[in-house]
Amino acid sequence: AAIGAGLPLSEPMASMVCEIGGGTTEIGIFSMAETISEQSLRVAGDEFDQAIVDYLRQRFSLRIGLPTAERLKREIGAAFPLEQELTRDVSGLDIVSGVPRKTVVTSEELREAVRTPLNQILSSIKQSMEGCPPELVSDLAETGLVLSGGGSMLRGLDLLFHEQLGIPVRIAANPLTTMVRGAMICAEHLDQWRDSLDDGYAAA
Repeated sequence: AAIGAGLPLSEPMASMVCEIGGGTTEIGIFSMAETISEQSLRVAGDEFDQAIVDYLRQRFSLRIGLPTAERLKREIGAAFPLEQELTRDVSGLDIVSGVPRKTVVTSEELREAVRTPLNQILSSIKQSMEGCPPELVSDLAETGLVLSGGGSMLRGLDLLFHEQLGIPVRIAANPLTTMVRGAMICAEHLDQWRDSLDDGYAAA
C-alpha cells in the first residue's frame, strides 16, 4: 500500500500508511526502505458495518442486515461532523413487534455507531508512532499519514485522524486500488524488492 501510494520509502525520513480494508487494518511506518514500526488489527470496514447493525438494534430496536448497514455507511456515514448532516430512511424488522418498520437515521447517529472501531484504529496508529525513534516521529509532523483501502473512504476520516493525531492526513488518490497498484509495482521490480519481501516472509 505504501508503494502504491507513492511514498518515498527509500528516503531518510519517516513515511506512514494506514490501509483500512474489509477485514483488517494494516499500519506501517517506513524509512530508508525498512519497516520501522507496524501494527495489524482485525478491525476495518466490516466492523464499521457490524457496529451500525448493533447500534440500530440497540437504539431503535430495529434489525437490519449487513448489506443495508454498508449502504447506510456509504450514503450518509461520516467520521467527522458535516456542515450539513445527512438523513436516510431505513427499513428493518422491529425486534419488539416482529413486523417490518421504517425509521429515519442520521449521519450523526452513524458517527456514534462507528466510534468504537475508529478509536481502536486510532489507538493502533498511536502505538505505531510510539514505537518509532523520536527523530522519525518528528518527520511525521511534516510527512503525515496516508490512508488507503475502502474503509478510508468514510466521510471525514482524514479530518478526524488529523484532529486526533496532530499530523497531516491525506487519502490516497485511488484508495480502493492502492494495495493492488503497489503489488504490481513490486512484481515489475521484483529484484529491487526481493530482500524486503524475503525478510517479511521470514518474520511471518
